[in-house]
Amino acid sequence: MNRMFRRYHRQIAIILCLPLFLTVLTGMGFTIAHEWLHQDELGEFLLGLHTLEIIHLEKIYPILNGLGLLGLLITGVSMTGLFRQRASQ
Repeated sequence: MNRMFRRYHRQIAIILCLPLFLTVLTGMGFTIAHEWLHQDELGEFLLGLHTLEIIHLEKIYPILNGLGLLGLLITGVSMTGLFRQRASQ
């Protein structure tokens, strides 16, 4: 079972690497551009890229990111052994 979760975890991580990297970078970039540098046009562009509004995926992209992260969380926690039965002494 643990081997199966490792395989799923690895596959999900490979698939989500670029979308999550894009989300993190554009989210941080938006904050820096909008709040610190007061560059509203750059901030709007980064926000559009953050939600993938540019290619009209703003409705599905956050859900896919969330489901992917949920999958990583479930497979990662299951591999830690927190929910295993302890052997009786």
